[in-house]
Amino acid sequence: MREAASASDGVIHLAYKHDFSDMAGAGATERATIEMFGDTLGGSDRPLLFASGVAGLAPDKLATEDDAVPFSGPEAPRGGAEALALSYADRGIRSVALRFSPTVHGEGDHGFMQVISGIAGEKGISGYVGDGSSRWPAVNRLDAARMVALALAKAPAGSRMHGVSEEGISALEIATAIGESRGIPTVSISPEDAAAHFGWIGMFFGLDVPTSSARTQDLLGWTPTHPGLVADIKSGFYGSGRPGQ
Repeated sequence: MREAASASDGVIHLAYKHDFSDMAGAGATERATIEMFGDTLGGSDRPLLFASGVAGLAPDKLATEDDAVPFSGPEAPRGGAEALALSYADRGIRSVALRFSPTVHGEGDHGFMQVISGIAGEKGISGYVGDGSSRWPAVNRLDAARMVALALAKAPAGSRMHGVSEEGISALEIATAIGESRGIPTVSISPEDAAAHFGWIGMFFGLDVPTSSARTQDLLGWTPTHPGLVADIKSGFYGSGRPGQ
């Protein structure tokens, strides 16, 4: 990776080892990777675009690009890699945080939404946590790809770009769409039972993380145009999957 980064016009880092059995190890790997890119690109004014997320940015309010990531340092989630990457703006690197929605959805998606739908198929019910009022932002993968291309071209050093087309879709609405798509009932899961029902993803599905991308859209001239999350669920993209597939 060091050799490839040295020879490149810039780096778009979209990888992360989602190993929830060893989150500390995954974070250490992530931090080491960003340190390597920083050492390689330092002083070149080349771009380093880093995939991050919006979850946990601003509890109890609409998150915006003004919100700094609250995690920093080697022991922080994901090794504090976003804060580290953005600090490289002072080292002659055009570092940019690409903060994606919890679900980047569409045909071929095998991420969080596929896992949640797979659990619904396995359990025979489409669950949501509590009263289902918690909200997840979402973005179609094709809109997200366009945002990345625009950010590579013109996002300024040290900036935070939000890959969000829908600010917040309720868990109830998501679960209802999955239930209708699979032909199974939609059921509330109590917060204390969420981990047992959903497994590791239960800690995320109950989060209320509404997020704006107004500044990103204005700065980049980016307008999401592809189908929303509920439309993609109803299209059947998540109707026959298994957890993790």
